[in-house]
Order: sequence, then C-alpha cells, then structure tokens
Amino acid sequence: MEGPAQVSERSGSRLPDLTYTEQESDLRSAVRSVLADRADWPAVLARTETAQTYDTGLWRTIAAEIGCAGLLVPESLGGAGASFREAAVVAEEIGRSVAPVPFLGSAVLATTALLAAAESGTAGSGQASSAEAAEAAGLLADLADGSLTAALAIGFATMPGAAPAPTVRIGPADDGYRVTGTIADVADALTADVLIVPADGVPYGLYAVRTDQAGVRLTAITSLDMTRQLATVDLADAAATRLVAGQAAEQATTRALAAGAAMLAAEQLGLAERALEFTLDYVKQRQAFARPVGSFQAIKHRLADVWVAITQARAASRYAAACLADGDQDAPVAVALAKATCSDAALLAAQEMVQLHGGIGFTWEHPAHLYLKRAKADSIALGTADRHRSALADLVDLPAAG
Repeated sequence: MEGPAQVSERSGSRLPDLTYTEQESDLRSAVRSVLADRADWPAVLARTETAQTYDTGLWRTIAAEIGCAGLLVPESLGGAGASFREAAVVAEEIGRSVAPVPFLGSAVLATTALLAAAESGTAGSGQASSAEAAEAAGLLADLADGSLTAALAIGFATMPGAAPAPTVRIGPADDGYRVTGTIADVADALTADVLIVPADGVPYGLYAVRTDQAGVRLTAITSLDMTRQLATVDLADAAATRLVAGQAAEQATTRALAAGAAMLAAEQLGLAERALEFTLDYVKQRQAFARPVGSFQAIKHRLADVWVAITQARAASRYAAACLADGDQDAPVAVALAKATCSDAALLAAQEMVQLHGGIGFTWEHPAHLYLKRAKADSIALGTADRHRSALADLVDLPAAG
C-alpha cells in the first residue's frame, strides 16, 4: 500500500502530518462498516457469555477480506506494505466497538516480532540464519493472507523496554528444539495457530511453537475484559522452531512491545471517542425537570473535560503512529506519551459514560460496562500510565521530584 507523504514542512523542520490521509479514511470506512454489521454491542455482549469469547468468523473477514492481518507485512510477502499509521486506524475502530478479535496480538505484536526476525536474517547480522529468516518470512506470508493467526507469548502487562526475562527454557532435540515452561496472562493466545515464544537458553531466542501439537496447553482465564480474554500458556517439551537468537531476538521483542503499546493507545483513543458519543446521545435525550440533562452546566463541564482529554489523546496517538511509521528516533518518547495519555482519556470517558447514564449505566443490559472493562484492562496492559510517565521522564531527562 503506497501512501502519500506523511510529513510537512513547518518552520524549516520536518514534522509528522497527523491528519488522516484519504487511504486511511477509506480503510476506516471499510472496517467500521464490517464492525457495525458484525460487532454491534449486543452481539459483543452475547459473545462474552459463551465459551468462545473471540469472534473467529469476524476476524477472518477483517484479516483476509479487508486485509488488516497483513497491513504491516511487505508486499513481497503478500501483505499490504502499509505502516503503523494504517494499523492505528484499524486499532481505533476495534476500540470503538470493543470487537473480540486478535488484531493486536496477531497483526501487531506477533507480526512486528516476526518482521524484526526476518530483517535480522537478511541483514546478515549473524543473529538469524537464512533458514531462520525464511521461516519468519513464511509465517508472515501466512499471517498476511489470513490463513494463520499468531500471538506473542509474553504477559500482557509487560512494559515496553528491555526484553522481559523469559519463563520458558529451550533444549535441543533431534528434530530441532523443545520448549518447556509457563507464560501467564497472554493476550490473543486462545485463537492463535502459532505462538512466538521468548525462551532462555544458549543463546536467548524467539521460537515458533504450533498450538495444535502435544505439549501445548492454552487455559482461558476469567478476565476483567472478556472481549480480550487472557490465557495461560503451558509448554511441556513442545516442538519449536528458532526464528532469531541473541541480541537480535531481544531487539525483536522490544520492538514488538513498543509497537503494541502504540497501537493499544490508538485502540484506547477509539474507545474513548465512542464512549463520549454514547454519552452525548443519552444526555441529549434524557429529561430531568422538563429539560435534557445535557443542558445542565455541570454535565456540560464534565463532557467538555472528556472532549479535551480525547483531543489531546488523538494528537499523542497519531504522533506515536507516525514516528513508528517513519522510524523516527523520537518513537520511544512518542509511544510512552501516547500510552499514558490515551490510558487516562479512555478511563475518563468510560467512567463518565457509566456515571452520566445514571442507573441504566450500571446494568448488564447496557454497553457501558463493556467499555469500562476494556478501558481498565487496556490501562494495565503493556505498562500502566504511571510507568510510562516514569519512562518518559527518564527519556527526556526530567529531574526527580523532591
């Protein structure tokens, strides 16, 4: 997908253009249309009460027919060759509908890790052999056409930064490698055909593990947000294929987590926007003392605060996506700022949605709780707002308070 220039000249320096391009707007329309038809809130709510909380049929439509699974995959591997700007648009729409699909886990986290692994092999760094790079490329091609779904087997609360200490050990075997260990709280693992597993050994590496084999057990966890149900991954001498090792594997993991945090911020932005829309529609219709409750000044002020928070969150999210798309050195700062800002905005919007809907907002029959649960779960995932603000302070050399 060839996009237009994403920077503009301002005061002699090149700054990202944060507006949505025509291509991004077209992509948004396509995704929103499908989600409106297949993932309205009654359908999402009904699915949270079933054994299969993920909508695999909807994911196949979004992944293969619209092409969202392969947005970040190069055209040479059958993907769209798009960037994180387009991926952020999809994430926003998924956030708006709290759709139960593994876009974040498969099309962002796992895909970014695989892209880094494939690049390591082709760059001749010595960290991934040509065979390992080819394996990563083959997985990317399968992800792009929607025939495969993947998940990065790392706890969902993991903060971007240094690669986390793995809880899986690798051992050699006649047919390759075997992995043993447990990873708790993995997002989007329940629908994954393959897991991208960080494993400790000599050296540390990323390994592909098929989930349909003996030695792999995925146990669903009763999660706060059942639209993105977490799972415990247990591996017992499961067959694995190495994708990349050593420092390049650590870099692939950290790249994936940073990309995941930025796209999760975009999801939080979409959630906040939709929560505000729900609330505005309600306060315009609900009457008190023969007037719409939205006409009261106190309600106006609260909604204005939400609108301001969303406006700030949109700028932060778009900047993070643009920095990742351009390979900008400011990306770590932008990602930390976006995740902190969007976490706060989504929580505020969801909490006000519950409060300003009055009694109906606290019931199971209203969608407010779906948005509040997703907002709260997302605020903890991939680093809390406070942890990102702490990281941001270090990145920009802010002195400690005291």
